[in-house]
Amino acid sequence: MSDSKLAGQFFDAAIGLLQRVRDEGAADIEAAGTLVADTVTEGGRLFAFGAGHSSLAAQDIVYRAGGLALMNLLTVPGVVGVDVMPATLGSALERVDGLASAVLDSSPLRSGDLLVIISLSGRNALPVEMAMNARALGVRVIGVTSVAYATETKSRHVSGTYLKDHCDIVLDSRIPVGDAELTVDAIEAPFAPASTVVTTALLQAVMATAAGALADRGIEPPLLRSGNVDGGHEWNGRVMTEYGDRIFYRR
Repeated sequence: MSDSKLAGQFFDAAIGLLQRVRDEGAADIEAAGTLVADTVTEGGRLFAFGAGHSSLAAQDIVYRAGGLALMNLLTVPGVVGVDVMPATLGSALERVDGLASAVLDSSPLRSGDLLVIISLSGRNALPVEMAMNARALGVRVIGVTSVAYATETKSRHVSGTYLKDHCDIVLDSRIPVGDAELTVDAIEAPFAPASTVVTTALLQAVMATAAGALADRGIEPPLLRSGNVDGGHEWNGRVMTEYGDRIFYRR
């Protein structure tokens, strides 16, 4: 099989997943965007968290051109997965009971805030407890996960539950279990994961919905502009000054 044919098959698979998420998840995306807009309107703060490669999608909506300036990254040292040595440590920490409590206790999260939790499988202790404990604090939770894992895998949390069970809104990425889209006879393992492509697009759709909802209410969405265009730094400085009490990534 030619390399170009495999590349085309991956694009087709990713596009197919994006179309499914767009068409089948439209109502949930609308609800999530509205919840983000509600939180901004009510003076709440926005946070995003993801472990392992799910952290890539969380980082994608924090401090970037065209994004909401109020979105902050909730960090957990060591769980990004590829920024620690050995990389397997990040995966191990996701399964540690009680870690989420320690993180939330030392974080600025408070009642009325919103936390986006991204976990492809949604089965590990850290994202499950993060959602449970955040909601107990009065924080609203949007979970981004593949619901298929809840029927095809076993939860690693003592409760036997998954991320999807502890959210105000669940966004189903519809990624198949195993996160690999391609198989060929000559290669033993499936390959070409698409979860990052789909999850980042899904969250950007939510952020776009939120910006539109704010504008519909007569509120200027607190968006950042690129620092590589003329006037970008001045624009961003104004936004960060106006919303400085809700922005934590510059402290």
